[in-house]
Amino acid sequence: MGLEAFDLTGKVAIFVGGGGGLGKTISLGLAKAGANVIPVSRSKQRNEEVVKEIETLGAQSLLTTVDVTKEEEVQHLVEEVMTKFGRIDILINAAGINYKKPVTELTAAEWDHVIAVNLRGTFLCCKLVGEKMLAQNYGKIVNIASLGSHLGITRSAAYCASKGAVLQLTKVLAAEWATHGINVNCISPGYFKTALNEKMLSEKETYEKIMNRTPMQRLGVPEDLVGATVFLCSDAAKFITGTTIEVDGGFLSMAL
Repeated sequence: MGLEAFDLTGKVAIFVGGGGGLGKTISLGLAKAGANVIPVSRSKQRNEEVVKEIETLGAQSLLTTVDVTKEEEVQHLVEEVMTKFGRIDILINAAGINYKKPVTELTAAEWDHVIAVNLRGTFLCCKLVGEKMLAQNYGKIVNIASLGSHLGITRSAAYCASKGAVLQLTKVLAAEWATHGINVNCISPGYFKTALNEKMLSEKETYEKIMNRTPMQRLGVPEDLVGATVFLCSDAAKFITGTTIEVDGGFLSMAL
């Protein structure tokens, strides 16, 4: 196997959550590997900025927005991409929200919102994009999980429940679609400084606890996720499905 196995030239990738934060860096990494990337979020402005950068790299893109909790919007996204490109080779699901509070203070509406975005949204995108992948007998799906898929994180009940379910959904889809040329895997990022956890990481005691359990003794940076994503989206990973790559600096390998 040569380096050409990692080449994504001509592949069409939908990146849900690719419009900002970690997603932007990964979107550009996919484009540098040769893929045509469609970054998707609810913010047209953020999507537009990433689309311009993708096109500057010589790849094709598409400006669109979607609310992943609404089936009709996800279906419209899929049809838009199919109309322009004729196929969808890669799907990355990275949309995620959290309400950081104790269970007794978490409202049912907040619980439902987290489950809708993190789990229902992932399900809808996998289902509707998966239908196209099944028809072409080829596809790579990467769901972005979390440390909360593996561990209980205080004040994050809905988030951990949703991300744990994403891990199980990934395994089921991998098993169902394994004979149809479709690989379905997860990436579980460790602690990265993002808008989602910036406040938590600013707490000295919390930050020190995280560093004490992270063998590499640092937070992740967006570029740390690019290699794992490109690998799972490439033919270099064609015999890998239903698994999780933990990009966490060794956090999950470290005993308390």
